[in-house]
Amino acid sequence: MLQRLTIQNYAIIENLEVDFSGHFNVITGETGAGKSILLGALSLILGERADPQVLFDKQNKCVIEGSFNIEAAQVADFFAKHELDLEPQLLIRREISIAGKSRAFINDTPVNLGQLAELSNMLVDLHQQFDTLELSSAAFQREVVDALAGNASRVQAYRARYAQYSQVLKELTQLIAQRDQANKELDYNKFLLDELLDANFTEGEVEAADAELKLLSHSEEIKNTLSRIYFQLREDEQPVVQQLKQLQSSLQSLAAFHTAVPALADRMQSTYLELQDIAQEVSRLNDQVNYDGERIALLNERLALGYRLFKKHSVTDTNGLLAVQQQLDQSLQGVLNLDERIATLEQQRDELHARLQAAADEISQHRQAMAAPFEGKVNALLAQVGMPNARLKVGLTQGPLQPYGQDVIDLLFDANRSNNFAPVGKVASGGELSRLMLCIKSLVAKSVHLPTLIFDEIDTGISGEAARQVGIIMKELAADHQVICITHQPQIAGKADTHYFVYKNAGAARVTTGVKILTQEERIHSIAQMLSGERPTAAALENAREMVLG
Repeated sequence: MLQRLTIQNYAIIENLEVDFSGHFNVITGETGAGKSILLGALSLILGERADPQVLFDKQNKCVIEGSFNIEAAQVADFFAKHELDLEPQLLIRREISIAGKSRAFINDTPVNLGQLAELSNMLVDLHQQFDTLELSSAAFQREVVDALAGNASRVQAYRARYAQYSQVLKELTQLIAQRDQANKELDYNKFLLDELLDANFTEGEVEAADAELKLLSHSEEIKNTLSRIYFQLREDEQPVVQQLKQLQSSLQSLAAFHTAVPALADRMQSTYLELQDIAQEVSRLNDQVNYDGERIALLNERLALGYRLFKKHSVTDTNGLLAVQQQLDQSLQGVLNLDERIATLEQQRDELHARLQAAADEISQHRQAMAAPFEGKVNALLAQVGMPNARLKVGLTQGPLQPYGQDVIDLLFDANRSNNFAPVGKVASGGELSRLMLCIKSLVAKSVHLPTLIFDEIDTGISGEAARQVGIIMKELAADHQVICITHQPQIAGKADTHYFVYKNAGAARVTTGVKILTQEERIHSIAQMLSGERPTAAALENAREMVLG
């Protein structure tokens, strides 16, 4: 609910503060006094773009503030999404600097215009001439139909199931695409895997084969070298081992003459023993190295195969090749798993679709059942508000399952009983749309959440009894919702709970706008002036009194 609107330095408003009641508020005043300027200022805190030319005093900034009570407003999700503090009292502020720059705030936290407009749409519903956006909205039309059909719980349950159905469809589509791609590569991947399985490499095999081939390829050189070494160590005319033994014995004979000799003799003995062991290892190694032509051929074949597969799979060792083999095996196994998962999801899809279809059919039945009564009530109200030839028709056509059922809902309008119904936004005039919206919202007011309703120029083209009926409908609507109406019709003004009068202050420097709440007697006099002119007659005063006191 809009509790207070504060305007500073805007158009012809120098400083203005208006407190609104929670029910039916009417704003009247002479033409040019500034009624529409009030709405212009309000539109700034609703997220409209600012014009720097609107500054009253070009040396000071413009500030518009709206104070809202949001205890009953459905804005918790917005505040959570944007990480803003949610409090029962909400202050929205818009500032326009002297340089023309605009800033917006929610509870003193800076926000962008998109966020401001998103929040304000939840708080204020502004109906002006030629404003057809909401009534043309498929979401609004569906909400109206479902509210009157009592479909709230059915649609909520349907939407939860539809979300699950959509998730299954999404996963199923992705898996089928994966399977189709995998099937394109299946034969080739199977060929690659079979090739690796046939090669049957073991861990590190290619590297070991390369080392063994080098050994066998140089076996003759290795044997000649080892034989020569062994011969010189053990079998020569003066073998190195024997010479070292003789030298050690000679050194040992000097042990009695120098204290350092025994240690040297021991070290030489150790060297002698080590050299004997080396000679035996050389002999053993020489016996192990033998040229094997068949083995060399086999190793060359394995290495050629290994290096070809290395290049083919862009790896550098046997372990990399084995990793590729494992990946291919897993990929082929995954195709089989995909088929199983797809079969499971297809079954879930069919089961969910059947349940959704049943739920959508039930929702459609209730929508169809309410269509005729709703049309009758709206058309009766249209006659009351001065549109006796206008007709509203609820168009319900079924299509594929959607998030809110299977129905395509169109509110169709015929202004002249021509039986040529067309979407309301395309054929109704601004005044007709405002009155149509009033009729519709009066019917759904107790079924859906409505923000503050503001009507401007709703009385265009009507007077007398039609205007009185508009006032009655607004009065009934305002029993549970805040309604603000700018009007020129005394019949509407007479139904208000609070009456605001906009007037001009002709000061010495320039004209400014003022607003005051009228007392009962002031209301009677103002409405009488609306009936008969600046100097109301006694009959006009009596008529006005009857309108106010009812």
